[in-house]
Amino acid sequence: MSLVVSLVLSRLDYGNATLAGLPGHLIDRLQSVLNAAARLVNPVGKFEHVTPLLRDLHWLRVGQRVEFKLAVLVYRCLNGQGPPYLASDLHRVADLDTRRRLRSSSSDALTVPLTRLSTVGDRAFPVAAARVWNGSPSSVTSSPSLATFKRNLKTELFARSYPVR
Repeated sequence: MSLVVSLVLSRLDYGNATLAGLPGHLIDRLQSVLNAAARLVNPVGKFEHVTPLLRDLHWLRVGQRVEFKLAVLVYRCLNGQGPPYLASDLHRVADLDTRRRLRSSSSDALTVPLTRLSTVGDRAFPVAAARVWNGSPSSVTSSPSLATFKRNLKTELFARSYPVR
């Protein structure tokens, strides 16, 4: 298992914050690589569902892995641990003079910049990062430390990925 994690998952996760907003058919290709890795770790039949394997391995789906990486990068930027060139693109709603009187100013939300092109502009870091951050519950975004944030975020994304029936 450690061989699969070190060879396959590290390549899948490398730079996956840049995959935010990728079309579904390309995410599906990456998901099939993750599914094949799960089948390699736990040998099962070719036609058996892979979802129970992913759940047992505690692996997030590719879309949630991208969200996780992006949200961690945003958390680091907002807390002074991320690269300054990325942190300068993120702006809290509470910091804007025009929005100080709104209810949203008391939240931890980020402003989502307007874009002209949904294909390229929505994939830009400030836009994708703000949407992922604003889509996370406040119990996750208000975590006191990075370790707590990661644990709460993975729990949230895991619950979204594999809902209890």
